[in-house]
Amino acid sequence: MQATELETPVRLTETAAGEIRKIMAAKPLPEGFALRVGVRGGGCSGMSYMLGFDRKREQDIAFDVDGITIYMDRRHGLYLMGTTVDYQDGLQARGFTFDNPNATSTCGCGSSFSS
Repeated sequence: MQATELETPVRLTETAAGEIRKIMAAKPLPEGFALRVGVRGGGCSGMSYMLGFDRKREQDIAFDVDGITIYMDRRHGLYLMGTTVDYQDGLQARGFTFDNPNATSTCGCGSSFSS
């Protein structure tokens, strides 16, 4: 039986990866820091998305997307598997957005969800 690579739980669009690289170039990260993607309780739909820079923690998994290291608490994989992070820079919307196939409902602003 041939070993297969585990599916990357979160994807970045080309636009999102470019914006993250701009942020990282503007203010270099301290040693050991990488992009953190996660969820937390709260928001109008029950769970809110988290996106920021942080150190790796004991319960984290690390993966690489287009040369960007991402840390995610392994428990968040249940909620984030298959999620695509995009970056919008238009008149209607500006900022990072999450397209989560596991969300059964979302709030109007798109920053929280339930599954």
